Amino acid sequence: MSMHSHLNELQRRHKALEKEIETEKLHLSTDDLRLVELKRKKLMLKDQIEKLRTTTEAPTLH
Repeated sequence: MSMHSHLNELQRRHKALEKEIETEKLHLSTDDLRLVELKRKKLMLKDQIEKLRTTTEAPTLH
């Protein structure tokens, strides 16, 4: 998998988690532990996305 496609996949998963969190918040019987876990996964994905972006955008030294 190329870096670009990997980045796209991480972004897709991040958006999917964002939607899932919003949907979970709308339910009256929201499971707080599930919500915390979803937010933790979303944050981990965000960190991975940022690391990948900085790696691919870093200038190369000659």
